[in-house]
Order: sequence, then C-alpha cells, then structure tokens
Amino acid sequence: MSEAKKVYLSKVQLKAEQDRCLNCKNEPCMHACPVHCNPRAFIEYTKNGNTQDAVKNISDANPMGQTCGLICPDKFCMKACTRAKIDFAINIPKVQATIMENFRTEKEDYSSVEPNGKKIAIIGGGPAGIAAATSLAKKGYIAHIFEKTDKIGGALNLIPQNRLPQESIDKDWAFVSDTPLISVNFNTSVKDVVALLTDYDGVIVTTGEPNTAILNIKGEEHCVSHMDYLKYPDKYVTSGKVAVIGGGNVAADCAFTAAKGGAEQVDMFVRRKLSDMRISKAEYLELIDEHINVSALCSPESVEKTPDGYTLTVHRNRFRDGKLEAVPETSFKIPGFALIIKAVGSFADEKVSHEKVIYAGDCKTGGSTLVEALASGKAAAEEMHLKLS
Repeated sequence: MSEAKKVYLSKVQLKAEQDRCLNCKNEPCMHACPVHCNPRAFIEYTKNGNTQDAVKNISDANPMGQTCGLICPDKFCMKACTRAKIDFAINIPKVQATIMENFRTEKEDYSSVEPNGKKIAIIGGGPAGIAAATSLAKKGYIAHIFEKTDKIGGALNLIPQNRLPQESIDKDWAFVSDTPLISVNFNTSVKDVVALLTDYDGVIVTTGEPNTAILNIKGEEHCVSHMDYLKYPDKYVTSGKVAVIGGGNVAADCAFTAAKGGAEQVDMFVRRKLSDMRISKAEYLELIDEHINVSALCSPESVEKTPDGYTLTVHRNRFRDGKLEAVPETSFKIPGFALIIKAVGSFADEKVSHEKVIYAGDCKTGGSTLVEALASGKAAAEEMHLKLS
C-alpha cells in the first residue's frame, strides 16, 4: 500500500466512524473548529449518499479540506466531540480528508460570482494566502498571489510525505483555483509591500515565519536548521546518531524524518517538561513507536566538531517558583552525533504599518496549526472587504 493510501480511512473504517456520530443538534464539533467546518452535517450527507453535498459543505468552510483533515490536531473538533465523553472521539479530521479524497469530483464553482473590478495582492502562497485568495474570489475580487518558491502550500511543503502526501495539497489547490479571479506568480519575492498599492487596491501579507530562531550557543554554526533539513532531507541522510533540539511539531517532524531515513539513533532535547511539548497524543505515541529518545528539561550549551562527528553539551533544567532555570553543575557532554538539527522556532519579517496592508497567518499570530492559519486568512479577506466596501 502506498504512503498516500495509508493516511486515509478505508471504506469500512469510514463507515464505522460515521456510524458513531450522534448527530448532536448543538454541533459542538463545528463550534470548536476555527473555520467552523460542520462535521455533523457532512457526516450526515455522506451517510445518506449525498457525497457531493458533503464535499461542498466542507469546501465552503475550508479551502484546504483534504490537507487539513490529514494533519489537523485532536484539540479542536475531536476534543469537543460528544463521543469522547462516552468512549472515544470520532476521528473527524480523517473522516473529512477521506470524504474529500474519495468523493470530490468537481471544481469550486465561481460561476455565479460577479467581478467587482478590484484587485488584491497576496504575498505568500501558504494556507493563509490560499484562504484569503479563495475568500476574496468568492466576493468578486481579483486575487494575485506572489509566492517566492516554485510551489503552492508554504510551510506545508516541509511536512514529511508519510504524514502529508504532496498530492493532497495539489488536489486542494486545483479544486479552489479554477477561476481567472485567482492567479499565482511563482518564484517572485516582494521587497516593498507598500509599492504594490500602486497597482492593487489592497495587500494581504501571509509570509509566515521564514527566519530560524537563534540558540545563541557556542558552535551553533555546526547545526542544521529545521527549514533546510525538512526542505532537503536527502541532502542530510545519515546512518549515524542524530540530535534534534526542540520539542514542537516541527522538531517531531525532523525526528521522524531522521528515523525513517535510517539514522542509527535519534535523540530529542526538550527545554521544558514532556507535558509542555506542543505535539498531539498521536505524535507522542509515534515518537515511542519510532524508538526516538526524548530528554525533557534539557537545554544545549554548545556544539563541538570532533574527529568522530559532533559533541553536544547540555544541562538539566528545573522549575522553581514557576520559572524555568538551569540546574547548576549538571552539564554533560554527549559525543558521536553525525547530525544536529535545531528546531526551536522561527520568526516573521518586520511588519509595515499601512491601512491597506493586512497581515494574516503565522506572520501575524506566530506559529499555529493549519486550520488556524486558514481561519486567519479568511478573517483577513473579510477585513479587507470591509475596508474597501
């Protein structure tokens, strides 16, 4: 079975999950969703054989319904699911992704949209940019996306293929972009945001956080950034020991990629407690399944290049009066790493202030989930519409 097929539910699994839905009239799952997708409705449509209505229901709320369903964490609709109080939550995200994979046949219908003659520039082709473009197009705006790489999807393209097949991003984009109202300028960087207002009625910036955070430790230059590693994993393949510094989703992706790439051993060093790691329960269990060692309350001090690789010096941390601090005299050296990856976060470019320049996505809110970035892009489109109406 291909990696792409493994991430979706089988027909039997899909039916079993949908049959568990209690059809809650107060729709707690929808209210917990940042983009207000309605699981009760699309599950009911599918159970009754109205699969295209189910697809439309999902896509009306979420322009990346398939992609989002594959990687959305369990802290939104699943946490609110009434079944969780009885036995366990319905796997709503996977149900959503599988419906889009199995039953989506048409493109988004823009036939009833009347162009309003206004143009909006969107800087960045990630989730927030896609959500902003599709929301604006539905209101008749021409949306031009400026993307500095040759791919749509932004940071989604850094997620390993076994978690998020590239084809899901392509399918979502093909579904929503079939209109002359939306276009993309690939391999195009924008240096002067305000200058675009000469040709456009407004600008929405969705450039994410393209800058890697700094550790400020000796020998940091020997580390590989998570952006470089996840973008070019084949360049850094090793059969030796790999260290990953960080404890979030991106750090977990780096650890999974190294383990699946044949690393002898993968160690994660997390500054705070295990319970503070910003990963889902499923990801934590996968760390265990992949035999990845997680050292919590542990921070790096230095990296040294040696004849047999790299030596990482770390120290232990503790909480005192609610504040994290280093434990004195707990430094120790760990030799023999073939690769050290830093995945401790990133930050956005400096913002400009202008009434017709709106920010959305991670560059506005900081690191977030895909569904939160989509919600931010939709909100930015609505804000721009109100400004220009």
